[in-house]
Amino acid sequence: MPREVPTRLLGNTGERVSLIGLGGWHLGLSYVDEATSIRIVREAIDRGITFMDNCWDYNEGLSETRMGKALRDGYRQRAFVMTKIDGRTRKEASRQLDECLRRLQTDCIDLVQHHEIIRYEDPDRVFDEDGANAALVEAKRAGKLRFIGFTGHKDPRIFAYMLEVARREGFHFDAAQMPLNVMDAHYRSFEKQVLPELVKDGIGVLGMKALASGIILKSGAVSALECLKYPLRLPISVLITGIDKPEYIEQAVEAATTYQDMTDAEVEGLLARSAGPAARGRFEPFKTTSSFDGTAIHPDWLGDEPEHVQALMPAQ
Repeated sequence: MPREVPTRLLGNTGERVSLIGLGGWHLGLSYVDEATSIRIVREAIDRGITFMDNCWDYNEGLSETRMGKALRDGYRQRAFVMTKIDGRTRKEASRQLDECLRRLQTDCIDLVQHHEIIRYEDPDRVFDEDGANAALVEAKRAGKLRFIGFTGHKDPRIFAYMLEVARREGFHFDAAQMPLNVMDAHYRSFEKQVLPELVKDGIGVLGMKALASGIILKSGAVSALECLKYPLRLPISVLITGIDKPEYIEQAVEAATTYQDMTDAEVEGLLARSAGPAARGRFEPFKTTSSFDGTAIHPDWLGDEPEHVQALMPAQ
């Protein structure tokens, strides 16, 4: 009998989500054809991996388009769909959200997140009076989305600042997505510096980059199954992992159904093995370089600065 993927509560939302989530980026990669991507989404949902991750900018929209096709024929009703937007202004965020809705072929997205909060100015731009959060709040009232969150992969201190600005504005996030892996436990750790605060505030925690697209495996210190099992032991709602081959679905299910088998001694040994390679963030380049920063390569995705800011700038 197939093992059942566990579910957990998404923070204080009352919504239950699958402990493993399907990462959307891989669905649009050049070596993954459309038929395979649709098969991956549907087989994952059939196996109980019902949390779907995506983003407006993944593969120029192809990832969302393919997921939208996969969610036809009754699969949308069985899935919790999350996507992200890059726009920092009300106008750009609204435009990107409407594109997401069209591509995903749905009238309402379960969770929409501000993507790549990786600079200290990002929280201030998001919460500007004409910023992106105003657009998401409006969209929620209009029934276009249910919950609001944010993501980041650069530095836990920037994450903490985002939470600080949100509290100042009287806003409570439903979810937050961040790197949680065996290397993060040692270096600029989201696990140690942010996770406890999110849990205390009832914000659903979405873990990501457990394998960092296979980069962590190149350390030679840990196996793929260990990489998946380690963050599943943490107080998170879901661990999002990229799947580019149908056979990897079984690996994800195995991790979600056996992570409790790891003993404390095994976890200590895993952390001891990963401590050396984790130094200086060598196997977490999303923290130490701009290689993973889509909005650094494409700053136009953020949208223009607010008009009241532009009015303050000296004439050119």
